[in-house]
Amino acid sequence: MFSTVTRAQPKFVCAKMATRITGSLFGSVYVTGLQKFKNTFATKSFGDAPRTDKLTLATASGTMSMYSVMDANGVINNKENEPTVSKEDAVSMYKNMLAINHLDQVLYEAQRQGRISFYMTSHGEEALVSTALALDPNDYVYTQYRELGVFLQRGYTIDDVMNQCFSNKYDPAKGRQMPVHYGSKKLKLMTVSSPLATQIPQAAGTGYALKREGNGNVVMCYFGDGAASEGDFHAALNMAATLSCPTIFFCRNNGYAISTPSTEQYKGDGIVSRGAGYGIASIRVDGNDLWALYNATKAARDYASTQNKPVLIEAMTYRVGHHSTSDDSTSYRPKKEAEDWTRKDNPITRYRRWLEDKGWWNNELDNQERVALRRAVLESLSRAEKCKKPNINYMFTDVYDELTQNLKEEIAEMQQLVNKYPDYYKINEHSRE
Repeated sequence: MFSTVTRAQPKFVCAKMATRITGSLFGSVYVTGLQKFKNTFATKSFGDAPRTDKLTLATASGTMSMYSVMDANGVINNKENEPTVSKEDAVSMYKNMLAINHLDQVLYEAQRQGRISFYMTSHGEEALVSTALALDPNDYVYTQYRELGVFLQRGYTIDDVMNQCFSNKYDPAKGRQMPVHYGSKKLKLMTVSSPLATQIPQAAGTGYALKREGNGNVVMCYFGDGAASEGDFHAALNMAATLSCPTIFFCRNNGYAISTPSTEQYKGDGIVSRGAGYGIASIRVDGNDLWALYNATKAARDYASTQNKPVLIEAMTYRVGHHSTSDDSTSYRPKKEAEDWTRKDNPITRYRRWLEDKGWWNNELDNQERVALRRAVLESLSRAEKCKKPNINYMFTDVYDELTQNLKEEIAEMQQLVNKYPDYYKINEHSRE
């Protein structure tokens, strides 16, 4: 399904100083050192191009290596690449990975029971939590569908997840969004949009605005390999490159664009190879390796912040679950394929082994945390489900600063109908606040 890639072992990986980034981290295909990293994509005129009398067609230059830090058993390949993080941060990431699993299990079943309308799981892609830790709290984040771990790591709570999925009166979106379309102004997490890839050019524009502010913050934009086939992806990368926007474009290449495998979606070297065409520094990372994701994101953030330039990251992972509750992946891939990935390269298992080797986790703690999470998720679901729905007037607000005359007339007409047929419209299920 994926192109064959090799795992790069860089000489240096520094999560703190961009000045120590080497080509092995950002990909020796395009970058061989910091100075070249800065100058490789300098603006050139057509007259600067070397000339030749040989008529040849340019072809792909090979497969870009995949940067990794831990092997499948949680062992660090090169101790120089092991980040320095606190025990508290390290354990919090693992707990959030477990929380993702429990939320996915409970909410997927809730949808099957007709209690919510829709859901999308993040099974197999839990290692993304570390990318959130690598960002600054004041960085802006655009997500797609499977970044629940990013939300949790930045402070989104289990109650926040449940309130949004049940569209109750505590839902920040006031019931206007589908489930899993989270967002938080406080946490600088832009609301998820249903239309594919629309967040990518928005992230480029936000990056340009941050550059003008000059505060050193960056934008992180997540999307899938399917979204990278949309025109918005190409427009965004070109905009970010030409306008020098501090935006990190993070592609989760999980092997499938709904039912279309990556082998049928493109013929080039994945998504990372497209970066060079737009003059963007790029790197391919093991998407199931939590520390590889952390190092790459930390280095990309330092570079984007100090250089005011975009970076493209391609994280190679695997979508274990169905695309959504509207999908049955067994119709286009063998069930055994997903089971094998779960058994051979589970990001939670890999990271847990690292924590255990550090002496920061054990079976007793794991059992206690799983029981506590299960209880917390179920109790939160029960509370969210019992809450009233948002006030029906929210259907008309938050578009204009002041309601227009025609909207006021529509509200009055609606009110007459619900007063006449309160049981039909179930008006008592909605908050009056």
